[in-house]
Amino acid sequence: MATFPVRSNIAIFLISMSLMLTLALGIYASNRLLTYWLLVRGLEHSFLPQEQAVAEILAATNERPATPASVAGLRLSSPDDAVHDLAAIKALKRLFQDESTGTIALDAALLLPAAPNAGAPSSANSLPASWTGEKRFLSTDTLNRTRAVLGSTGLAVVPEVTWHGKFGPNAVIAYRPADAGPATPQLLLLVDQSTLLSELGPLIWTISAAVGVLCLASFAIAAIILWLGYYDKVRTNRDIHYLAHHDALTGLPNRAVFNARLTEALRLAQAKASNLGVMLIDVDKFKEINDTHGHGIGDVFLQIVSERLKAVFDNHLVARLSGDEFAVLITTMSDPARMTRLAADMIAATGAPCLIDGREIKLSLSIGIARATDGSWRSSRLLHCADLALYRAKHSGRSTFSWYTPELDSDAQKRKEVEAGLIKALKYDQFRLLYQPQYSLRDGELKGYEALIRWDHPEKGTIKPDVFIPVAEDTGLIQEIGTWVLNRACREAAMWQDQNRRIAVNVSPAQFIAGETHKRVAQALRNSRLDPGRLEIEITESLLISNTEAVIETLREIRDMGVSIAMDDFGTGYSSLSYLSLFPFDKIKIDKSFVQNLGKATSTDAIVTSIIGLGRSLDVTITAEGVETEEQAILLRAAGCDLVQGFMFGRPDSVEKHEASSPVFPFDGTGRSRILRPQSPDAYPKKITLSPELARSARAIGAPAPSSDELADIQDEEQATVPYSQYPSTG
Repeated sequence: MATFPVRSNIAIFLISMSLMLTLALGIYASNRLLTYWLLVRGLEHSFLPQEQAVAEILAATNERPATPASVAGLRLSSPDDAVHDLAAIKALKRLFQDESTGTIALDAALLLPAAPNAGAPSSANSLPASWTGEKRFLSTDTLNRTRAVLGSTGLAVVPEVTWHGKFGPNAVIAYRPADAGPATPQLLLLVDQSTLLSELGPLIWTISAAVGVLCLASFAIAAIILWLGYYDKVRTNRDIHYLAHHDALTGLPNRAVFNARLTEALRLAQAKASNLGVMLIDVDKFKEINDTHGHGIGDVFLQIVSERLKAVFDNHLVARLSGDEFAVLITTMSDPARMTRLAADMIAATGAPCLIDGREIKLSLSIGIARATDGSWRSSRLLHCADLALYRAKHSGRSTFSWYTPELDSDAQKRKEVEAGLIKALKYDQFRLLYQPQYSLRDGELKGYEALIRWDHPEKGTIKPDVFIPVAEDTGLIQEIGTWVLNRACREAAMWQDQNRRIAVNVSPAQFIAGETHKRVAQALRNSRLDPGRLEIEITESLLISNTEAVIETLREIRDMGVSIAMDDFGTGYSSLSYLSLFPFDKIKIDKSFVQNLGKATSTDAIVTSIIGLGRSLDVTITAEGVETEEQAILLRAAGCDLVQGFMFGRPDSVEKHEASSPVFPFDGTGRSRILRPQSPDAYPKKITLSPELARSARAIGAPAPSSDELADIQDEEQATVPYSQYPSTG
């Protein structure tokens, strides 16, 4: 990568030098051309005042008798004409001896036209022998250019100049009047041009300097324009190179750089027999932060995370792999103890407050750690192991770190098998629905069912949802599965014999899509022709924490169809009472974790009583889940709970079996249900101990208070009652 800038700089230098050399040659050439032009114009200007006199002398020379010559076309004066020609030449030389004109004649010659029938002369005889023999010129090029103008009419000036622009001291002026007769000779003057060159020197150099300055200015302007374009291109390429190797938001190296550095580090570690480690770091619940506070704050939050990562892992490579996933390459201190210490320091660093625009946002990270211990490791394998450790950390409560262990490979393999099996299950319709009944504590009637999915695996048998639903949520298959459950439950409920039974369907947060879920509910109702009043959608509190406004708007769309909305597992999540005020839920379901401890812990009794009281105040139906014993049912009825469901009233099974076994309330010998019988706080069996909260809330529902004789009979009957655990199963 370093070779490219060096070669580029060398190319730029060579191009610049070439341009400078071309500019210098251009200025020099313009100087020589300008000198040549001015010299010609100067010699012509010095000759023009004497043109008339020269023409008269040539005319006088033309009046003598013609003599034959041995030169065809042009000939030098013959010996018989020597005296006559010598006088003419002296007269001509005298005309050009004035130094004020800037032209001094050094020699002169007359070229007389030869007879028309003469043979062609040789080129050497066309000029005086003294001019060619004494080497008066720097090069033969001047002689050749002089021969080229022989025989022409008018004025012709041939300055002496070499091919590389050096001017000699002499020049040749050839003149023959334009109206001359055929016998009029041509005048050749050998003049001194050095004086004229000296006079033209300051002007020429001034003009050349001006041309040079203009050329340099033009070159500078062109260079600036080119440099600006080149610099802009270089800057663009530099930005592209930076963006190709760094994250634009955090400025950290990206996945490509991290993979390259990791591969190189593994190669060096193999050569040096050393170890290295990788940490994968994921921001917990980042999607909720984005949905709750907006993407702008989410971006700032990621920048804060990156700054804290760089602060803790100062001497190590920190990269951003994807939206909320970061990675750290550790090469200098890769022993397990130090890596564990680094991970613990990073978890501790998340405890500092994270304030953005006056909002304090909780920062939580999950870290997966893997370590390459020999030369057989590859970058893809090391990252995969760190990802498995990260998966375990996220499913261990978050805000923690976890090391990779070989057992994680088998867990990952199982998840892959489950994922592949789910795809086949959707394709080959291997799912089925079971239903758990919900009974009223007021009159003991069966009110409805909750739909529960089961997977009938062709090899492993029935698989419960707690095994495959987490995998479906992680892989995104929950969308298809949830849609299948909704459509199947509505279609089957529409075919029940009792059209008053309600059907409850769970919708997980991973399945719920604001702005889309209500469309799926409407489609299921249209396809099944189910009465919307019989359908109940159950959601959890965690759904409302993310994108609350959009979720509530979607819930309102569902409720406007006539569908009931229930809050499931109330009390186990965020339990924000503001959600109850934001949206009027139709039902609140008490989680089974509270029901199991009912009557055993004062705090649990108080919570259950508060939830039931809250529901009655808001005119919301209260359902208790996980009711497994008669004692729990009695206490819930005493507290005022409306509906119950659990193994006591029926395990998940087909609707036909539940309908056949209904009612399931235990009856005494008189045909009356002990749970529904009117009771007072003092009339409960001795084996059930009411907490003060439930004792104050206990009351008979739908029946008059018992008399003293009835209370006595109840106590006698309770002493002979068989515990519920010994009752035959009711389904």
